[in-house]
Amino acid sequence: MLEKIKELICNYVEVNIDDIGEESRFIEDLGFNSYDFISMLGDLENELGVTIDETEILEIHTVGEAVKYLSDLQKKEQ
Repeated sequence: MLEKIKELICNYVEVNIDDIGEESRFIEDLGFNSYDFISMLGDLENELGVTIDETEILEIHTVGEAVKYLSDLQKKEQ
């Protein structure tokens, strides 16, 4: 899951994939704006076959939080 998210991040912002860690913050460290972040989550929904709750994404600030949230969501929806 982490590698998939890291690859997708590189489609949205100019950052070296090796510089992305679980502690990387989407806005502060990776340079996402809110539109890019929402767009990336939409791509993840399609790729993973899950439905992301828009209110819950407000709590996602780091790559690690996104990995945990999406992994948990996949388990619930299987």
